[in-house]
Amino acid sequence: MRYVFEDCILDVDRRELRRGGQLRAVEPKAFDLLLYLIGHRDRVVSRDDLIAHVWNGRFVSESALASCINAARTAVADTGDAQRLIKTLPRKGIRFVARVQEESETAGATPAQAPRTTPAHGELPSIAVLPFTNMSGDPEQDYFADGMADEIITALSRCPWLFVIARNSSFTYKGRTIDVRHVGRDLGARYVLEGSVRRSGKRLRFAAQLVNASSGAHIWADRFEGEMDDVFSLQDRITERVVAAIEPNVQFAEVERVRQKPAANLDAYELLLRALQLEHEFTEQSLADALRYLRQAIAIDPSYAPALALAAYCCVERRVQGWAEEPDREAEEGLAFATRGVDLAGDDANVLWMSAYAGRSLGMDRDLATRLLDRSIALNANSAMALTVAAINNALFRPEQTLQLLDRAERLNPRDSRVWVGEWARALAYFVLERYDDAVAWAKNSLSRNRRSGRALRLLVASYGRLGHRKQAAVAMSLLAEVEPGLTIAKVRRVCAHWPDDVWGRYSEGLRLAGLPE
Repeated sequence: MRYVFEDCILDVDRRELRRGGQLRAVEPKAFDLLLYLIGHRDRVVSRDDLIAHVWNGRFVSESALASCINAARTAVADTGDAQRLIKTLPRKGIRFVARVQEESETAGATPAQAPRTTPAHGELPSIAVLPFTNMSGDPEQDYFADGMADEIITALSRCPWLFVIARNSSFTYKGRTIDVRHVGRDLGARYVLEGSVRRSGKRLRFAAQLVNASSGAHIWADRFEGEMDDVFSLQDRITERVVAAIEPNVQFAEVERVRQKPAANLDAYELLLRALQLEHEFTEQSLADALRYLRQAIAIDPSYAPALALAAYCCVERRVQGWAEEPDREAEEGLAFATRGVDLAGDDANVLWMSAYAGRSLGMDRDLATRLLDRSIALNANSAMALTVAAINNALFRPEQTLQLLDRAERLNPRDSRVWVGEWARALAYFVLERYDDAVAWAKNSLSRNRRSGRALRLLVASYGRLGHRKQAAVAMSLLAEVEPGLTIAKVRRVCAHWPDDVWGRYSEGLRLAGLPE
């Protein structure tokens, strides 16, 4: 089914909007809102209608609702005061007022198009947060258990790649003994979060576990404790820790889900997941393969922003490691990926931090990268990686702030699989502060988790050089030669082109003292 109005075609099955014959980027929620308005264009649609049918009953602030309506208007070029397509009726609601023609797939009204490949709601990883069990024996504590579930549902709903089952649906299981596999089938949820709350005096213990609803297998579990002196502060701290852990664990579970699927049958979303797995392996071959999968995903769907952002990230990792076969060409390609990713998905926290990190390393203005990172953290304050990348962005200029950001990232997700990146950033901050012993210690920590990290090895070598520890520097140099054979100071300078002159001067001198050739 397609809806045709003015110079626009809204393709329901492919979830695509074409305007003036060109494919236009539309945020998922804005597309859903457009679809609902057009489908109910015979009447005025109220705010409650939109929340019930577009947001599945989840809490939506007035500003978020207005932002989504504005995004829908922008997508169909209904800007300005005229409101010729989407009309606001004060104190009543909104209505789609343009003339619409409906066409079936066989009508042949549009040119041949590639099948939709970016995940719609039915394909997104879905999660149900069940009401938490109050184990205190005090019915008064139900408010805290229910409030915890509400906060987590709201926070998870900010992740655009995750479909969160509405509270009204998941809370129908309150007080019931359930099998999570039954819940998964009943609610259409791939993952289920369940937990319990126990209070003893002024101390509260919260336990949570994330379960694969198909198999019943546990994916993640943890326990959190705190004092009840400030109940809302405690609730916030537990919520941010739980959400920070759930997002990456669901992502890795999704990666495992598609690992056994033949590559020939993968769509753009599954190609992204396969690439994500390879990026985490962090070898020269795995990053090359990840980039190959991502280019395939982008060829299938040029507007798939998460694939564009991850491709930019992989381009930078290959460049930083000295693994890029054509460094200048890949740098240009990576910057283009990052820029387009931001243009298409400026409201996706993960796209923003990946694009900012990649863009900054490839020549993006630092102020622009900072704005992108600030927006990413505003959208998802529980993203440990967004905080880590913000820390990296500050390391060369405000190292004390870098250490503060990394402390918060570690509190949010102490078991982050990319923790070696944060440990390298700590080492860099200490190097900038001329605390070379601390830089050595944190570079070693980073290498203990990822021995192939060229940036950590280079920092270790430079720190030993500054300290005058020649024997240790020689050992580190031999390890660096295995990871980056033929490395010179001139090659390192190309990777560190955006570094301030004073920091680069001390860094290059450390490398020189350790024996790295010019």
